[in-house]
Amino acid sequence: MGLRLEVFEKLVERAAPLFGKAPEELTEDLRFVEDLEAKSVHYSQITTFLEDYFDIEIPFITFRRSATIGEAVDYVKKLIGE
Repeated sequence: MGLRLEVFEKLVERAAPLFGKAPEELTEDLRFVEDLEAKSVHYSQITTFLEDYFDIEIPFITFRRSATIGEAVDYVKKLIGE
């Protein structure tokens, strides 16, 4: 499994229950605010989960600038450094 896919799967694993969605409903094109109505607490819980799993620091404010799930995945992958 590639790193990008792993990041996507972990993000979806945490985000699906937060947004009341089945994991297969969450695609890379979904927008956090417009499609999922994300609030600060959602971003915080997702970043904390990913930080713990990948053992990295994710700047909350910068992560929150990601409009879509795909953009967030790319951002986290970049932080991991591959």
